[in-house]
Amino acid sequence: MASLNDIMRRFETAASVAYEWCLADDRLQWSPSAAALLGADVVRELASGRSYAARILPGGGRGRAEAVEACLSAGLAGESQQFHIRYSIRVGGHEGPRDLHLIDRGVCHFDAEGRVGRVLGLIALDGAAGVLQAAPATAHVLPNAGSGRRPLAMLVKDWLDTAGMRGDGFGVVLVGIDDLARLNDIYGFAVVDEVIEIFRRRLRAELAEDEAMGRFSVGSFGLLLRLRRDEDLADRVRAIVDAVNARPPRTERGALAAAVTAGALTAPQQAATPDDVFRCAQDALYQARHGSRGSFAIFQPAFDRAVEHRGNLLFADNIVRALDEGRVSLAYQPVALSRDRVIAFHEALVRVRGRDGYVLDGAAVIPAAERFGLTGLIDRRTLQLAFAALADDPQLTLSVNVSPGNLDDGAWIALMDSHAGDGLCRRLIVEITESARLVDIDHVRRRIDWLHGLGCRVAIDDFGVGYTSFRSLRELSVDILKIDGSFVSGLMQSEPDRHFVRSLIELAANIGLSTVAEWVLDEPTAGRLDEWGCTYLQGELIGLAAPQPLRG
Repeated sequence: MASLNDIMRRFETAASVAYEWCLADDRLQWSPSAAALLGADVVRELASGRSYAARILPGGGRGRAEAVEACLSAGLAGESQQFHIRYSIRVGGHEGPRDLHLIDRGVCHFDAEGRVGRVLGLIALDGAAGVLQAAPATAHVLPNAGSGRRPLAMLVKDWLDTAGMRGDGFGVVLVGIDDLARLNDIYGFAVVDEVIEIFRRRLRAELAEDEAMGRFSVGSFGLLLRLRRDEDLADRVRAIVDAVNARPPRTERGALAAAVTAGALTAPQQAATPDDVFRCAQDALYQARHGSRGSFAIFQPAFDRAVEHRGNLLFADNIVRALDEGRVSLAYQPVALSRDRVIAFHEALVRVRGRDGYVLDGAAVIPAAERFGLTGLIDRRTLQLAFAALADDPQLTLSVNVSPGNLDDGAWIALMDSHAGDGLCRRLIVEITESARLVDIDHVRRRIDWLHGLGCRVAIDDFGVGYTSFRSLRELSVDILKIDGSFVSGLMQSEPDRHFVRSLIELAANIGLSTVAEWVLDEPTAGRLDEWGCTYLQGELIGLAAPQPLRG
């Protein structure tokens, strides 16, 4: 393990001073050159971390203790962890007190208990950066690039403080690796870890010695850039993104398609606190990714997603509260036989009642629930209510919707299994939403076979607007095909819609599937569908969704 003498011998220059801080007894040791920078009484007056911290000027930046705490919060105990901070201190002397603006670059070494035991580092006058650049590259301790956002936030705070004292600005860039979840699914975590490290090294190589980088999240990094006179931030960011994306990353498994996208801003002009910096950088990254991946965007103040974020959180919270407080119910829309209009079953549709009494239907709730990952909770509650309704009415048959992903939800599966022996499943139709991609057809088929084993029938809902082919339908062995209403409602006015719907009905009949036409609005449409052999009709003509099932 390195010692103070090692740091002095390998890294100390005429413009820097080495130190060692032992946290167990707070002892702070200095190299002999410290007296020239910090005063002749440095050994006596600055012999502890506490006494040194007391010299930091108010508003002069965060000190070494906060940097150590940030290293601990990074969650990498057991490895040495590096920091790079700026602050100002006041020291004494024969000619009176002096204020020094310092760069402090240190390495935290952890003990067996996962605590920081020692810190070894170098301090230098902030104005001596040019001298420091002449030192060997290994002497330059990089800003903390481990996991955890707090170290980066502290680094941003230090830069903001310095910019405030100097009256200048700097660039902040949030660089994200695109489609990280997809890369994990395809290549596995080990390969993706290589990709992250490759991009980290490429990004670091694009920075000057007096610039900084830190980890923002698992697949994203924050860059702090010095803006030279007449330098345009957009040009600099474009150069970085182009250089990093110039060639595919090559891992031990070979090269793969991966790229980064970036969002940038100027601080403190556009954001004066770390929270604002991160928010604006995320907004810019969002803009870039919704333009084209592998590009960049500069933050535009007019585009501030904070209000949207707060609205999203409020909406999600209201849904969860409604589920917890029993403000979710069912509405029943009848589905009739095409030939004689006898009600065959009802579709159970979710309704969410707000605390103000206003009721939201599925069209308002489900799309947002999918964005927030709440469909599992809603599908589960819908199924619970459906089973309760089936138990109360022995003549009732219901269909319920489920997202393909929730076919593997443990609680949903357990709820289905709990009714395996009571006969209710024989009066239940499970509608799998086709507008979502059925990624693993074999797996979905096994789930459908399991539902058949319980006694359920299975339908594919909204067919025609998603991804499922007729070949997939045959492999899945579903019972019912529901034709999306957007093709049905205007078929009397649209020849393409007539051809499409009639072809679906005929093809479904050829592979033994019943069909349901949604959004049937009038008798001419119903008559044409019946003529073509459609099995069931659903829509305004048959009946709208109501709090109670329709009889007859």
